[in-house]
This record gives sequence, C-alpha cells and structure tokens, in this order.
Amino acid sequence: MRILLDECVPRPLKRELKDYEIRTVVEMGWSGKKNGELLQLMKQQSFTILLTTDQNLRYQQNLEQAGVAVIVLIASKNRLPDLMPLIPEARKVLNAIVPGEVMEIRLF
Repeated sequence: MRILLDECVPRPLKRELKDYEIRTVVEMGWSGKKNGELLQLMKQQSFTILLTTDQNLRYQQNLEQAGVAVIVLIASKNRLPDLMPLIPEARKVLNAIVPGEVMEIRLF
C-alpha cells in the first residue's frame, strides 16, 4: 500500500503515519496539479490511497475508475492539532479501505 498525502494536508502529519509507505504531493513534485491529473499520476506511480481534507473530491472525480481509495479527514480546521485526533481512526481505515472507496473520518 502506497499512500499519498494531498497538498491540503499539513505535511507534518506524515510523521504520524511513519509505519506506512507515505509520500507527500510536494515530495513527488506534483504541487499545483488538478485532482484528475493527480489521480492519474498516483495510478502511474502505484499509489493506492489518497489522504486528503478535500471533501468535494468524491463529487468531482470518478474514484472507482481511478482505482484509488480516498480517506478524507474532516476537522474544524485544516491544522495539525485539529487533525491529530483523527489519526487513530485513520490507521484503522487504512487497513480496510479498498480502491474506489471513499471514507470520511471526523470526530463530530
């Protein structure tokens, strides 16, 4: 399983998931790519999961066709302290999610 951390997710969150093979959009040189192009690049580079805070992605892209699973972290703000409480549940979902599936994780 290869995980891509979307541009909208604080990069330090990567440290919290160091047990996984995880890269950031910035590390891959994909900053500024539109979602459709990003999903194509993910597939070409064998990424299977996108970790994002973009709640609209599921409505903008055909994720089943892209063959990528998406985990959406939903918190009051898109800051590391606000997203940290979601990490335990994200770990559970990472081990169960399948390509084409979208899972939202929130505390409220």
